[in-house]
Amino acid sequence: MTFTGHWGKNPLGGVSFWALCARLPSVLGKTARMTWLIDRRAVTLLLSCQILTGLASGLLLTATAHAMRPLVGTAPVADRLHSALPALIVAALSSTGVRIASAFASYADDRITPGLTTAADAALVEAVCRVEATAYGEDGFADRHEAAEMGVIRTQMMVQDARTFTAALIRMVAAAGVLTVLKPLMLPLLLLAVLPAGLGAVLSARVDYATHYANVGDRNVRGMMRWWSTEARYGDEVRANGMTEYLLYWYRALSERIDRRSLAVAPRKLRIALASSALGGFFLVATWTTLGWLAVSGRVELALVATAIVAVQTVLAALSQVVVSGAAMFHSSLYLADMQSFLDMAADRAPERGELTVSGPVREIRLDDVVFQYPGKDEPAVDHLSLTLRRGEIVAIVGENGSGKSTLSRLVTGIYLSDKGHVTWDGTDLADADPHDVWSRCGLVPQIFAQWPLRVRENVTLGQPRTRDDEAVWAAVDAVGMREAIEKLPGRLDALLARELWGGAELSGGQWQRLACSRALYRRPDLLILDEPTSQMDARGEHQIFEELKAVSGDRITLVVTHQLENTRVADRIVVMDHGRITEQGTYDELAAGNGIFAELLALSKDR
Repeated sequence: MTFTGHWGKNPLGGVSFWALCARLPSVLGKTARMTWLIDRRAVTLLLSCQILTGLASGLLLTATAHAMRPLVGTAPVADRLHSALPALIVAALSSTGVRIASAFASYADDRITPGLTTAADAALVEAVCRVEATAYGEDGFADRHEAAEMGVIRTQMMVQDARTFTAALIRMVAAAGVLTVLKPLMLPLLLLAVLPAGLGAVLSARVDYATHYANVGDRNVRGMMRWWSTEARYGDEVRANGMTEYLLYWYRALSERIDRRSLAVAPRKLRIALASSALGGFFLVATWTTLGWLAVSGRVELALVATAIVAVQTVLAALSQVVVSGAAMFHSSLYLADMQSFLDMAADRAPERGELTVSGPVREIRLDDVVFQYPGKDEPAVDHLSLTLRRGEIVAIVGENGSGKSTLSRLVTGIYLSDKGHVTWDGTDLADADPHDVWSRCGLVPQIFAQWPLRVRENVTLGQPRTRDDEAVWAAVDAVGMREAIEKLPGRLDALLARELWGGAELSGGQWQRLACSRALYRRPDLLILDEPTSQMDARGEHQIFEELKAVSGDRITLVVTHQLENTRVADRIVVMDHGRITEQGTYDELAAGNGIFAELLALSKDR
């Protein structure tokens, strides 16, 4: 369900029960391939131990059958024990072998599971990081990402369930082989006694999954609201503005709606459990009744009856594990299918760019009749816009909220690709360029910038090759006027800026913004873009930033997006945007003396 109350599309909702069952081998195969890539030796050890466990179990039952004949005979006790001793020794060794093989199988599992879970988690994180930036705004992307997260959790369970399933299956085959030799009639009865429980478990798993998918949207919103409600940096606003009770009410309401869906399916799951238990119980009674009839009627020797009892119990236990773990794998496969579906979707939404690179410093960026429209929007954010940016020039982009300023900055950097028109760097179309080469030449300070829970040094150098040259770091810090503040921190450049997570120091909003600017300047980019770079700074910090822009503008293209119109005096050219189009261009004095939007906004900014 979406935030607005509409039901989202369940990608497995229209798939039949048998089609879902048919997916299980493919999911198992994919899991096996992933585990093979992670640790081949551990996988080989695990499979070998599973086979040895099955063989040892079969040998144990066979030895038990041989030991029972003399033990239930009429010879003296000493003679009976002497006759049964070889078979008993084989049984003891087989039992020991089962335990040793199980221990090594558990060891192999411990070797495989962490790596597999990490691989699945890393694949999901990489998929999210590598999609086109526009995918984040697509309807359903966040919910499908939330559903895929459950697949990562279930990956760990899948390995454990697969191990239990294969071990039980091998034991069942071995025991069933022995039982078939003793009395073939028993095997179909045992299957009928256990299969209803498996069918019931699979049906219950599908009900659980349907409930899980119905709750994905609400869980996503609830998790988001939990973070915003409990994040320390927003605590003052939450308390002072009386938001606490409202947020708690919203959180409880979402939780109760999730719980209602879970409780609504409980009767259905009960009916499934009762029906499968009754049917399975009927055939189980029939199994033991048949075995008793065979013993009483003399159709089976007493020694074989004892062995048959052990075999029946072994097969029943193994069958139960096969059914339970098989149903658990089916359950997990639904969530793994969600994860795979998301990974496939993310792969389809990965950037389809070229491999061209831009040689030398970028001298000119051109936007020719560019159009860009966000998914789900009725109007373009940038509408048939043409603009040229040149090296050594500071260009200020101004306009009212929603005029397309930030979208323009994303188009210039190639974060977004235009729907129509072309964005070129020295004649190279960004649609044909290697995006990583383009981004290696960019320095961006967005409106919403990251406050990385790292040391001061890493906050400046993040994204650049590791270096021990602190002179370059201090130069970037000096450029934004942060040296004095950093020298007061314990550890200076080594000070950890993560008080809420691991302790350490904390900065003010303006200081964090200066640090974000220093990070962009440290890169020494060909294209420097600052989107409202001084919105949280005091007058001194703001002045320092723009003075630095003038000082370093000669060897790069500088684009400044701002609402502070007085700051545009530093620009060589001002571009005014309205509804995704350029309405004016010129110097500060030219536009201030005109009758356009810039002059109007400038007058409003002074009339306070």
